[in-house]
Amino acid sequence: MRRAAFTVTVNGSYAARLALGRGADGWFPERWTLDGPEPYAVSLRGKQPEEADSEVLPLADGRVLIRRRVAERFALSLLYPAGPGTGELPLGAIECLYLSLLPPAPDGSSAYALVHRERSTALWLVHGGSGGPELLATVPGRCTGGTWLDRSGRLLALDRELDGLTKAVVVDLRRGGEVSPLLQITEKSNDRLLMAELDSGLLLVRSDAPGTDRLGWGVLGSSRPVRFPGCLRLPDAHLTPFAAQPGQGLAPEECFVAFRIDRGAAGSWVGVWRPVTKRLQQFTGPAGWLAGAGMWTADAELKLPYVTPGVPCALARLRLPEETTAVSGPISAKAAALEEEEEEDDEEVDPASALRPVPLQQAPCARKPV
Repeated sequence: MRRAAFTVTVNGSYAARLALGRGADGWFPERWTLDGPEPYAVSLRGKQPEEADSEVLPLADGRVLIRRRVAERFALSLLYPAGPGTGELPLGAIECLYLSLLPPAPDGSSAYALVHRERSTALWLVHGGSGGPELLATVPGRCTGGTWLDRSGRLLALDRELDGLTKAVVVDLRRGGEVSPLLQITEKSNDRLLMAELDSGLLLVRSDAPGTDRLGWGVLGSSRPVRFPGCLRLPDAHLTPFAAQPGQGLAPEECFVAFRIDRGAAGSWVGVWRPVTKRLQQFTGPAGWLAGAGMWTADAELKLPYVTPGVPCALARLRLPEETTAVSGPISAKAAALEEEEEEDDEEVDPASALRPVPLQQAPCARKPV
């Protein structure tokens, strides 16, 4: 499981990526500062290039956590600018076959990772504890993904494969790693959580409950069935959500969501959708877009990072006020054709065969571990 090429802190102040240098320079960590008038990038090169499978994670204080494979271990360090060079603070190492960093934690200072074992998955706190890496919980089954469900950093959703099925579950970090079900649309369906927007409670899921693998949406704590919009079903493309609009409070249906649309040789496009409109708008991304990366502002501006030979660090901006479209920056709107503009109504799983999702407020209160 490879982390996204460009990872942003929850508060949107910093981002980090593993960049490829020119010629024989190899891979190196790069930090972007995003909370100023214009973004700028700082190279965090070490004494030698990084391996291509290293992972980086930005923290809210501007440091970058890096995970490196060293023989049969994974070493963890913090990188930071130090004069003309790069400072490094070792955090320790974990001996295992594979370790993957989880998305940035809501507090901006903690960092977590998953270690895959033969029949279980271990959740580690790799930064932010009292000492070095700390084992927090062991979850039966193989877990992937990783989505935070609250701003306190208490509830973490994971996609767990167990007994041949994959279901999203919640790990409560304040109750010793207690595990509760989150998505169980039907008994035999594979139900994965792709994204959760913390302010509105909007969920983006992928499930085969409708009979084929589909993208759907729901709301944390709601007893309404998951809906599967027809406009998110493109026969010639694969859609992956990568950013949702914050600050929408109790209005999940008004929340903008951005998708990466992959069409094979045709490249990656940008899709924009809101549940209330039931329409998917499509745009060609800016030249040099770090495909699948971006962030929304609360006032509905989508920022897309891009890099070109002449522009080493920049953000293209896309604004969609209400039902009109205004574009600024190097994004082409001429190909913004709407797929299935007169789409069918959202499809819902038959309630007679569906299981009620566990509301968020009940998830920490499960008495029986799953």
